[in-house]
Amino acid sequence: MSDSLGQAREILRDVTPLRVDCGQICGGACCRSLPGERTGMLLFPGEEAYYQGKPGYELLETATGPLVVCAGSCDRGERPLSCRLFPLLPVLRAEGVKVAMDARARAVCPLAAQGVRGLSDAFVEAVRQAGQALMEDETQQAFLRRLTEEQDELRALQRRFG
Repeated sequence: MSDSLGQAREILRDVTPLRVDCGQICGGACCRSLPGERTGMLLFPGEEAYYQGKPGYELLETATGPLVVCAGSCDRGERPLSCRLFPLLPVLRAEGVKVAMDARARAVCPLAAQGVRGLSDAFVEAVRQAGQALMEDETQQAFLRRLTEEQDELRALQRRFG
């Protein structure tokens, strides 16, 4: 695992979107698949090595990259970076790393309707700092660029089709 990825994971280790367990609001919707589905979280480059052969986790290869699927609960210290960031995402803009609500969160997270301002300031700042740490590594930076492009495309579709 790259130093920047490890640093980003550590920055987000103990900080959460709200001062309380937000999973109590939605029943942990982001941590479980719907019946008949196998959904997971997209892993950042190099992160799959952490979950290879680890009990309670399954790796899936997809067109967008490796996903990790869990049983719906885990040790918070073992969560992938995508889980630690959720429902936010660091995005790259001309002025640097910004924090945005993940466009995919709207489907599962009631916090998404509140927007970034509805979340803990400490969490928002930690997501920004994690994005800054990821920018130190070319591979992670390229991955963030790809995620930013995907987010921009999703937002354009959401605006177009409501």
